[in-house]
Amino acid sequence: MVIALDQGSSASRALAIDARGKVVARAQFPVRTFYPKAGWAEHDALEIARTQERALDAVLDRLPRAAEVLGVAVASQRSTVVFWDRKTGQPACRVPSWQDGRGASVVAPLQARQADAHVRTGLYLTPYYSAPKIKWFLDNDPAVRRLAEEGRLLSAPVATFLVWRLTRGEVFAADPTLAQRMMLFNLRTLDWDPEMLALFGVPRAVLPNVFSSAGDWGSFHRGGRKIPILACLGDQQAAAIGLGGMAEGSAVANYGTGAFFLYNTGETQHRVPGLLTSVAWKLRDRPAIFLQEGTVHAAGASFDWLRQNLGLLKSHTQIDRLCRASKNRVLVLPAIGGLGAPRWDYITKTVFFGMTSQTRAADLVRGVAEGIAFEIADIVAALRQAGLNPRTVKASGGLSRVSYLLQFQADLLGAEIERCDEAEVTALGAASLAAEAAGAPWAGRLRQGKGVRVFKPALPQLQVQSLLADWGAFVKAQAALSREVSLR
Repeated sequence: MVIALDQGSSASRALAIDARGKVVARAQFPVRTFYPKAGWAEHDALEIARTQERALDAVLDRLPRAAEVLGVAVASQRSTVVFWDRKTGQPACRVPSWQDGRGASVVAPLQARQADAHVRTGLYLTPYYSAPKIKWFLDNDPAVRRLAEEGRLLSAPVATFLVWRLTRGEVFAADPTLAQRMMLFNLRTLDWDPEMLALFGVPRAVLPNVFSSAGDWGSFHRGGRKIPILACLGDQQAAAIGLGGMAEGSAVANYGTGAFFLYNTGETQHRVPGLLTSVAWKLRDRPAIFLQEGTVHAAGASFDWLRQNLGLLKSHTQIDRLCRASKNRVLVLPAIGGLGAPRWDYITKTVFFGMTSQTRAADLVRGVAEGIAFEIADIVAALRQAGLNPRTVKASGGLSRVSYLLQFQADLLGAEIERCDEAEVTALGAASLAAEAAGAPWAGRLRQGKGVRVFKPALPQLQVQSLLADWGAFVKAQAALSREVSLR
């Protein structure tokens, strides 16, 4: 079997997966997100590491001593970046999440460099990625700045920090899927880019080595076992693999805390305006595979906000029922954390439009669900405009359980959406790479992405065109209004 470590924004998980693709042991511990100021989102680095290590230990404890653990695979959230002391291993500060927007002040004066940055990194100059966060902390956090001046600072993605701890500092590395998210990585050379390092004032010495997504990442001792680390990559790429998205032309949508649409372009790098060119994976001496990617910053996070701040629902299990109970359409622009692809707009605010005396809570919940679907539709429209046309989409993630959302998504896209019956696609995708690196003949069984329900387009095309036109006008108007009205 292989053990997959799945470290995400809300939880640290470990799953032991056997040769049949069955999860034989699992453990999960919550991870808190702190919001100390508007636009800030943080984690505790030690809480991330310790919850992940506790989950691993719990799974090892549940396995029979005779169980053969081929190795560990690590999948983690991507643009979240950790700062720590290379001598003591202690974090220098809280961990700015991928949702954190404080780097906006860093990228604002750099907008003239957008085209060059996109060509080099495949990304856009937004606070979403690690480089603006690193620059902000170097400029504003005395502890981070002091460690950098003393040559003791390390800064890297979450997975790098976890591997560094497991190997007791022997392995300091990131694979291309995670390294790219630092916005300091050149897609042509698949190495750190000197121009981007200079642009953000980041010393090369603080960054990890670059390893393939699967291979020999060293080993560690835990629970009386010596365990190799055989794979490490970003969580969205792992989910795409687990959904069976390794073939060129395949498309997957993952509806989690954020929502992500990934389209496999094989060995070819495309540059589609408004979308990301992402590394899908790099396996040993084989060429890297690439994706076109679009992100919705707040999917599940928008419903968390409805529940925690507005009290409009008690749990995510109510979303589908409330959507179906809604009688009146309300347009909602979910912009918590900013608008992602294809707009990359961190000024426009979350907006509810069209409320009347008849509006009920169910209408607002439905509006958020439809808003997420509209934002994914904008991503797919950009793909199609560039000649890349996903015809069938495999869907996963917690919000994919909301059938209303997937049916509305299929209607907007005019494409079938196949809901995967496996909740653990991220773990399965990462585990399959580790199994392949170990030479296990059953690696392919872990990335079949079997679906249990297909959602077919049902709305008339004219109605879809009208909905999309209304949505486009709504977003354009709210973007203009957000720039005219300053809420202080």
